[in-house]
Amino acid sequence: MQVERAWRIIRFVITTIALFITWFLFTADFGLFSLTTGMVGSLLIAAITYEVFIARHQANLRFFIPHPFFLARYLFVIIFLLYQSSFRMLIAVITGRASPRIVHFRTRLRSDLARMILANSITFTPGTITLDLNDDHLTVHWFFCNTIHAKAVGESVKGRIERHIGKIWL
Repeated sequence: MQVERAWRIIRFVITTIALFITWFLFTADFGLFSLTTGMVGSLLIAAITYEVFIARHQANLRFFIPHPFFLARYLFVIIFLLYQSSFRMLIAVITGRASPRIVHFRTRLRSDLARMILANSITFTPGTITLDLNDDHLTVHWFFCNTIHAKAVGESVKGRIERHIGKIWL
C-alpha cells in the first residue's frame, strides 16, 4: 500500500513538471505572474489528470525515463530515415512505381509511450501513415507494399525504428 501511494505521488510530480515545462515553452516568460500562473495551473491540471498521464500499469521509471545515449542515436536514425524515405518517395512519384496498401502488424514494445513514439515515427517518415494503434497492433497505410505477410510487413515498416525505440525505454 505504501509503495502504491509513493508511485501516485511520483506520477503527480512528474505530470506537474511536464505540464509546467510545456507551459514555460509556450509562454517563454520569466515574469513572476507567468511562472506562478503556470505552476498553479500545472498543479491543478496534474491533480485531475495524473492517472491518465502515466497509467498505473506503467508506474515504473523504466517506462518513461529515456536512456539519453539511445535517445540521441534514435534522433539521428529518424532524421536519416526521413531523408531516405523522401528520396524514395520522389523516385516512386517520378517513375510511377507504387503499390499502396493498408497493412496490419504487431509491435514488441511494452510501454504505451514507446508504442506512441513508434506510431508517430512511422507517420513521420514519408510513404507511411499510422491509421490506428490499438495496444500492440498497428494499422498503417504503406506506399511501398511488396507483401501482405504481417511479419514481413512489420519488419519492413517498423524494423529499425522499433529496435532503436526499444533501447530507449528498457
